[in-house]
Amino acid sequence: MKRVFTVPERTHGPGPVYFTWQKSGGNFLVTTGYDHTVNIHDRHGDSRDHITLAGMCSGMDWDKDGDILAVISQNSPLLILWDSTTHKVTQIDTGLRDVLTVLLWSKSSPILAIGTSKGNLLIYNHRTSRKVPILGKHSKRITYGAWSQQNYLALVGDDKVLTVSNQDGDTVCESSLKAEASLVQFSSMKQDDRTSGDNTVSLVLQKKTLFLLNINDAENPVVLAFQEKYGAIIEYKWYGDGYILLGFSQGFFVVISTHLKEIGQELLQMKCHKERLVHLSACLPQNKVASCGDNTIKIHDLNDLKEVQSVITVDEERGLEWLDWTDDGQLLAVSGSGGSVHVYLTKLPVLGDSYGTRLAYLTSLLEVSITNAVEQASSFQSFVISFDIVNE
Repeated sequence: MKRVFTVPERTHGPGPVYFTWQKSGGNFLVTTGYDHTVNIHDRHGDSRDHITLAGMCSGMDWDKDGDILAVISQNSPLLILWDSTTHKVTQIDTGLRDVLTVLLWSKSSPILAIGTSKGNLLIYNHRTSRKVPILGKHSKRITYGAWSQQNYLALVGDDKVLTVSNQDGDTVCESSLKAEASLVQFSSMKQDDRTSGDNTVSLVLQKKTLFLLNINDAENPVVLAFQEKYGAIIEYKWYGDGYILLGFSQGFFVVISTHLKEIGQELLQMKCHKERLVHLSACLPQNKVASCGDNTIKIHDLNDLKEVQSVITVDEERGLEWLDWTDDGQLLAVSGSGGSVHVYLTKLPVLGDSYGTRLAYLTSLLEVSITNAVEQASSFQSFVISFDIVNE
């Protein structure tokens, strides 16, 4: 695991940094912190653009193709759109006068949802520029949400209510919750008829229980509790054929199945970090999951979680905060508690050529190593050629 670059602490000042990779390629890493700016870096760490906000960033997300970055901030009613091709910034007045709290691009359409501190919702169609405000979607602040592949929108808020709406903002179903909700996701809970599609909303209640709601059977949610020794639920990820991997604060991984005959059973539980687990991130195309605790990152194969494939120790960090992969799993970024972001190369394309006994092969994103395959040819010295990227 080779470190490619580091975004230093001084970029956003002291304190936690939130970041996100561009979808469909991961050519840009976007970071933001307490300094009211959004910084855009290329995959080699060079700064490519920055956006100054009216207040602290309260939400940012890429559209499904990675073409448009959307950003909202706490002290402004404006939606800011950054075009990754032209680097042009567009500002759109949402018409909402309360604080913008949640921003979510659809997984399958150029549709954007924005939630507010008073429970209002805006559905914005980027293709047509049509804005549909829905007042009173929730009675209090909207806090988390997720889109399904079929363009259903799940939202939760401080009113302890889950709403599921269509792409026009019409409520399809809702459910009262018994506690504060977070970490909303859409996936497919396996049924006896093997139905496909994102039919299930999942979320975490009070960081202790997992709540599963089949939107076709909204009257019968499933609530799963876990052993106290695991601690709080930090993050979870759906993978494979209806399985869920959960990471807990006391350093545990737990795997459960959503098949009806197995639901509620722990298929695996293991201690992956001695002291604590802070975050986990899965890269499904590579079938890998990365987790961090203290100043250590561990990488596992989802098919064999008990085996640790790689360990990365970030010596200069007292603690790590957040992990995220590029879509292709080539780069893994982790933020430190002091405000820096470190990017590691975890997968390299096999690329090389030969001339006689000499070999040239890619050893980093910007490095080619040249060597002689015949050991006796001691007169030939191996060497590395480094390249710079010139942006027009």
